[in-house]
Amino acid sequence: VHIAESGGGSVQPGESLRLSCVASGSNFGGYTISWYRQVPDKERELVASLSNRGTLYYSQAVRGRFTFSADDGKNTNYLQMTNLKPEDTAVYSCNYWLSAIKDYWGQGTQVTVSS
Repeated sequence: VHIAESGGGSVQPGESLRLSCVASGSNFGGYTISWYRQVPDKERELVASLSNRGTLYYSQAVRGRFTFSADDGKNTNYLQMTNLKPEDTAVYSCNYWLSAIKDYWGQGTQVTVSS
């Protein structure tokens, strides 16, 4: 299984970015897909997720500004981020989870929001 994120970058406050995550090497239909973010010296934070039952979750910090979407096969998913704030600066990672032994991560993509 290979997971690869892209789309990070440096933007100014108020601007938008769309992160992409492409998964290959398995059938991902039953997986929960999540986006996490992490800054140095802080715990990894769950940002958004799509459960295997189709339930969407957003953290309070991003609700109303970020939108998660995925294709039908869940091989590709996106995190559309709007009205970005400096506190959104982090490394964003995509996770595909089915079980303790089927828990796959990408390498992460840096998002920097600064004026």
